[in-house]
Amino acid sequence: MNYWLMKSEPDTYSIEDLKRAKVDHWDGVRNYQARNMMRDQMRKGDLVFFYHSNCESPGIVGIMMIQKEGYPDHTAFDSSSKYFDPKSTPEAPRWYMVDVKYRRTLKRNITLHELKNTKGLGDFALTRRGNRLSIMAVSSAQWQRILELEKNP
Repeated sequence: MNYWLMKSEPDTYSIEDLKRAKVDHWDGVRNYQARNMMRDQMRKGDLVFFYHSNCESPGIVGIMMIQKEGYPDHTAFDSSSKYFDPKSTPEAPRWYMVDVKYRRTLKRNITLHELKNTKGLGDFALTRRGNRLSIMAVSSAQWQRILELEKNP
């Protein structure tokens, strides 16, 4: 099993939106490295931290699971979508997405500030200076350490 962290701005799509939907597609990723993770590495059953970004208190707010492995992002083909890419076609898709399933909301927001000041996370991509990826791998040890933070701030 792999572990991941995926970011979304809560004004765009929040953990509460996913909770209501139960299962939804994760579209609009327009970074090649993040696309490659969804297309090539994410597997059904992988667990994912849901991270609220670009808000008053950015942090990990929930857990979701990969429900469907990478497939072409249909929003790239839709000229009325904000994610439209004229160079991406159904025959030669440029962008991919996965389906995610709501698992649970954390008991509390584990903030970026807290994560930056937590020992035992090693080289955690989220806290690395200059990292702006919307999707990143999380090691098993990092996953467990972050879950410990939920219980013991």
